Amino acid sequence: MKKNQEVFEEIVQRFVELKNTSELMIDLAYSSLMLNSAELAEEVQHLEEHMDELHTEFELLALTSNFKKEEASGFLGLIRLGVATEKIADAAAEMAEVVLRGIEPHPVLKIAIREAEETVTQAYVTNNSPLVDKTLKEARVHEDTGMWILAIRRNNKSLRPKPYTKILPGDVIIASGYSEGASDLRKLASPEKME
Repeated sequence: MKKNQEVFEEIVQRFVELKNTSELMIDLAYSSLMLNSAELAEEVQHLEEHMDELHTEFELLALTSNFKKEEASGFLGLIRLGVATEKIADAAAEMAEVVLRGIEPHPVLKIAIREAEETVTQAYVTNNSPLVDKTLKEARVHEDTGMWILAIRRNNKSLRPKPYTKILPGDVIIASGYSEGASDLRKLASPEKME
Protein backbone atom coordinates (compact mmCIF):
# COMPACT_ATOMS: atom_id res chain seq x y z
CA MET A 1 0.00 0.00 0.00
CA LYS A 2 1.25 3.46 -0.85
CA LYS A 3 2.28 5.80 1.92
CA ASN A 4 0.25 8.96 2.47
CA GLN A 5 3.11 11.13 1.15
CA GLU A 6 3.25 9.17 -2.12
CA VAL A 7 -0.52 9.38 -2.56
CA PHE A 8 -0.43 13.11 -1.78
CA GLU A 9 2.31 13.66 -4.38
CA GLU A 10 0.35 11.66 -6.97
CA ILE A 11 -2.79 13.73 -6.30
CA VAL A 12 -0.80 16.94 -6.71
CA GLN A 13 0.78 15.63 -9.91
CA ARG A 14 -2.65 14.73 -11.34
CA PHE A 15 -4.00 18.18 -10.46
CA VAL A 16 -1.06 19.87 -12.18
CA GLU A 17 -1.78 17.79 -15.30
CA LEU A 18 -5.44 18.88 -15.17
CA LYS A 19 -4.43 22.53 -14.84
CA ASN A 20 -1.85 22.37 -17.62
CA THR A 21 -4.19 20.54 -20.00
CA SER A 22 -7.04 23.01 -19.46
CA GLU A 23 -4.66 25.95 -20.06
CA LEU A 24 -3.35 24.33 -23.25
CA MET A 25 -6.92 23.76 -24.42
CA ILE A 26 -7.84 27.44 -23.96
CA ASP A 27 -4.72 28.53 -25.86
CA LEU A 28 -5.47 26.09 -28.69
CA ALA A 29 -9.17 27.02 -28.80
CA TYR A 30 -8.38 30.74 -29.20
CA SER A 31 -5.72 29.85 -31.75
CA SER A 32 -8.17 27.71 -33.72
CA LEU A 33 -10.58 30.66 -33.85
CA MET A 34 -7.92 33.18 -34.85
CA LEU A 35 -6.36 30.93 -37.49
CA ASN A 36 -9.69 29.32 -38.46
CA SER A 37 -7.88 26.00 -38.04
CA ALA A 38 -9.97 22.84 -37.98
CA GLU A 39 -6.81 20.90 -37.12
CA LEU A 40 -6.30 22.86 -33.89
CA ALA A 41 -10.03 22.68 -33.10
CA GLU A 42 -9.93 18.89 -33.50
CA GLU A 43 -6.97 18.73 -31.12
CA VAL A 44 -9.02 20.66 -28.55
CA GLN A 45 -11.84 18.13 -28.93
CA HIS A 46 -9.38 15.25 -28.52
CA LEU A 47 -7.90 16.87 -25.42
CA GLU A 48 -11.39 17.36 -23.97
CA GLU A 49 -11.95 13.59 -24.07
CA HIS A 50 -8.55 13.07 -22.44
CA MET A 51 -9.44 15.71 -19.84
CA ASP A 52 -12.60 13.80 -18.88
CA GLU A 53 -10.46 10.73 -18.16
CA LEU A 54 -7.87 12.74 -16.23
CA HIS A 55 -10.56 14.39 -14.12
CA THR A 56 -12.23 11.09 -13.25
CA GLU A 57 -8.88 9.51 -12.29
CA PHE A 58 -8.02 12.56 -10.19
CA GLU A 59 -11.31 12.50 -8.27
CA LEU A 60 -11.16 8.74 -7.71
CA LEU A 61 -7.62 8.98 -6.39
CA ALA A 62 -8.53 11.81 -4.02
CA LEU A 63 -11.73 10.11 -2.82
CA THR A 64 -10.18 6.68 -2.27
CA SER A 65 -7.09 7.85 -0.40
CA ASN A 66 -6.79 6.78 3.23
CA PHE A 67 -6.13 10.16 4.76
CA LYS A 68 -7.43 11.02 8.19
CA LYS A 69 -10.42 13.35 8.32
CA GLU A 70 -8.33 16.39 9.21
CA GLU A 71 -5.89 15.62 6.37
CA ALA A 72 -8.65 14.91 3.84
CA SER A 73 -10.61 18.11 4.44
CA GLY A 74 -8.04 20.07 2.43
CA PHE A 75 -8.79 17.87 -0.57
CA LEU A 76 -12.30 19.26 -0.87
CA GLY A 77 -10.92 22.55 -2.19
CA LEU A 78 -8.61 20.67 -4.53
CA ILE A 79 -11.51 18.59 -5.87
CA ARG A 80 -13.47 21.79 -6.48
CA LEU A 81 -10.50 23.22 -8.39
CA GLY A 82 -10.43 20.01 -10.42
CA VAL A 83 -14.08 20.61 -11.33
CA ALA A 84 -13.17 24.16 -12.39
CA THR A 85 -10.42 22.87 -14.72
CA GLU A 86 -12.99 20.52 -16.25
CA LYS A 87 -15.35 23.47 -16.86
CA ILE A 88 -12.52 25.41 -18.51
CA ALA A 89 -11.85 22.40 -20.75
CA ASP A 90 -15.54 22.20 -21.67
CA ALA A 91 -15.56 25.92 -22.55
CA ALA A 92 -12.49 25.47 -24.76
CA ALA A 93 -14.23 22.57 -26.54
CA GLU A 94 -17.29 24.77 -27.15
CA MET A 95 -15.05 27.45 -28.70
CA ALA A 96 -13.41 24.89 -30.96
CA GLU A 97 -16.83 23.58 -31.97
CA VAL A 98 -17.49 26.92 -33.70
CA VAL A 99 -14.59 26.24 -36.07
CA LEU A 100 -15.46 22.57 -36.58
CA ARG A 101 -19.04 23.39 -37.52
CA GLY A 102 -17.77 25.82 -40.12
CA ILE A 103 -19.75 28.66 -38.61
CA GLU A 104 -18.78 31.95 -40.19
CA PRO A 105 -17.16 34.14 -37.51
CA HIS A 106 -19.35 37.03 -36.41
CA PRO A 107 -18.25 40.39 -37.88
CA VAL A 108 -17.36 41.58 -34.37
CA LEU A 109 -14.95 38.64 -33.96
CA LYS A 110 -13.41 39.36 -37.38
CA ILE A 111 -12.86 43.01 -36.43
CA ALA A 112 -11.48 42.07 -33.02
CA ILE A 113 -8.98 39.66 -34.60
CA ARG A 114 -7.95 42.19 -37.26
CA GLU A 115 -7.52 45.04 -34.77
CA ALA A 116 -5.97 43.06 -31.94
CA GLU A 117 -2.46 44.11 -31.08
CA GLU A 118 -1.53 40.48 -30.63
CA THR A 119 -1.84 37.65 -33.12
CA VAL A 120 -1.48 33.89 -33.16
CA THR A 121 0.65 32.20 -35.78
CA GLN A 122 2.03 28.80 -36.72
CA ALA A 123 5.58 28.14 -37.88
CA TYR A 124 6.92 24.88 -39.32
CA VAL A 125 10.42 23.94 -38.09
CA THR A 126 12.66 22.75 -40.93
CA ASN A 127 15.86 20.71 -40.65
CA ASN A 128 18.15 23.72 -41.07
CA SER A 129 16.41 25.93 -38.53
CA PRO A 130 18.70 27.31 -35.82
CA LEU A 131 15.99 26.23 -33.36
CA VAL A 132 16.50 22.50 -33.99
CA ASP A 133 17.67 20.51 -30.94
CA LYS A 134 17.57 23.57 -28.69
CA THR A 135 15.43 23.72 -25.60
CA LEU A 136 12.91 26.53 -25.41
CA LYS A 137 15.14 28.23 -22.89
CA GLU A 138 18.17 27.98 -25.20
CA ALA A 139 16.20 29.02 -28.29
CA ARG A 140 15.21 32.37 -26.75
CA VAL A 141 12.32 32.72 -29.20
CA HIS A 142 10.56 35.41 -27.22
CA GLU A 143 13.70 37.52 -26.93
CA ASP A 144 14.39 37.24 -30.69
CA THR A 145 10.84 37.56 -32.05
CA GLY A 146 8.55 38.87 -29.30
CA MET A 147 6.41 35.75 -29.74
CA TRP A 148 5.45 33.43 -26.85
CA ILE A 149 5.26 29.73 -27.73
CA LEU A 150 1.84 28.45 -26.64
CA ALA A 151 2.09 24.90 -27.93
CA ILE A 152 4.10 22.62 -30.15
CA ARG A 153 2.37 20.18 -32.50
CA ARG A 154 4.48 17.06 -32.77
CA ASN A 155 3.40 13.77 -34.31
CA ASN A 156 -0.21 14.98 -34.57
CA LYS A 157 -0.36 15.87 -30.86
CA SER A 158 -0.17 19.24 -29.17
CA LEU A 159 1.97 19.68 -26.13
CA ARG A 160 2.41 22.56 -23.76
CA PRO A 161 6.16 23.11 -23.85
CA LYS A 162 8.33 23.62 -20.82
CA PRO A 163 11.68 25.47 -20.74
CA TYR A 164 13.56 22.18 -21.20
CA THR A 165 11.39 20.97 -24.15
CA LYS A 166 13.59 20.44 -27.22
CA ILE A 167 12.47 21.78 -30.58
CA LEU A 168 12.66 19.13 -33.30
CA PRO A 169 12.50 19.22 -37.11
CA GLY A 170 8.89 18.82 -38.22
CA ASP A 171 7.48 20.53 -35.13
CA VAL A 172 4.82 23.14 -35.71
CA ILE A 173 5.19 26.00 -33.28
CA ILE A 174 2.00 27.80 -32.27
CA ALA A 175 2.84 31.19 -30.82
CA SER A 176 1.24 34.49 -29.88
CA GLY A 177 2.61 37.97 -29.71
CA TYR A 178 2.69 41.23 -31.60
CA SER A 179 2.02 40.77 -35.30
CA GLU A 180 5.45 42.13 -36.30
CA GLY A 181 7.08 39.12 -34.63
CA ALA A 182 5.12 36.52 -36.62
CA SER A 183 7.31 36.79 -39.74
CA ASP A 184 10.47 36.80 -37.58
CA LEU A 185 9.31 33.53 -36.01
CA ARG A 186 8.59 31.96 -39.42
CA LYS A 187 12.06 33.02 -40.66
CA LEU A 188 13.67 31.46 -37.58
CA ALA A 189 11.70 28.23 -37.94
CA SER A 190 12.01 27.85 -41.75
CA PRO A 191 14.95 29.96 -42.97
CA GLU A 192 15.06 28.46 -46.49
CA LYS A 193 11.37 29.21 -47.11
CA MET A 194 11.99 32.91 -46.47
CA GLU A 195 14.88 33.31 -48.93
